[in-house]
Amino acid sequence: MSLNMTATDEELKKRLKFALSAAADAAPGIMASYQSQKLKAHRKKDGSWVTSADRDAERQMRRALRQKYPGDSIIGEEFSERKGTNEWTWFLDPIDGTESFVRGVPLFGTMLGLERNGQAVLGVVHFPALNETVVAARGQGAWWRPSGKKRFLRARVSGVSRLDKAMISTTSAANFKKAGWPRLHEELVRGSGNDRGWGDCYGHILVATGRADAMFDPLMHDWDCVALKPIVEEAGGTFTDFHGNPTAKGKSAISTNGRLRPVILKSVQKMSIRRNF
Repeated sequence: MSLNMTATDEELKKRLKFALSAAADAAPGIMASYQSQKLKAHRKKDGSWVTSADRDAERQMRRALRQKYPGDSIIGEEFSERKGTNEWTWFLDPIDGTESFVRGVPLFGTMLGLERNGQAVLGVVHFPALNETVVAARGQGAWWRPSGKKRFLRARVSGVSRLDKAMISTTSAANFKKAGWPRLHEELVRGSGNDRGWGDCYGHILVATGRADAMFDPLMHDWDCVALKPIVEEAGGTFTDFHGNPTAKGKSAISTNGRLRPVILKSVQKMSIRRNF
């Protein structure tokens, strides 16, 4: 992988290398619990799973961050926010897709996202069970190391321009109802060429690498989104909330290959008018 950064990008380059290393270092501990009968998991108040592997991995990443970048802020899924003293904020999701992890399905990822002055500038997503990684730095493109490969390749979205020819993905049809979009899932599935439930960060990464054309998540947290936004956008796609805003803070997410964005947002806006809470 060659990012060809200028001298002014040197700090971002260093942080990208750190994030890659932090994600890789967390993988052995996560995999030690994967598909293990000793795995202990319980439901949080919001109904999502948490395991000791989630907590241990986030603790490990936080320790590394405090040592390397003591002035940076840290926001993670499992522990309280750490306020820093500078313009950099890390967003950590040690196991995005814990439902998959708990059930022994390999489509879960370790995510590190970075904001500078409130703007998402860097994303790293590593899939420990697949040995696959996708990264991006703002202005430097997105890069993908496929499963079992050593080299990073340029990640690019697909060229599909018609929804009826598109492969779309969602994390959970039930989440559309929970989020107040009870008929949107049906509308999107009916209008698309094909649909799958390749969920969580994996579905968004499929869009960034051209293996799917659009991904929908009506219920999201900031730590779910900050790493994904620069990856999808640097791959040539779009990352918005369900209202079409290009943000990682909208509590919902739509990744598209860019060409499908207008027709998809039109469908979402139509359902928004008829939204049934």
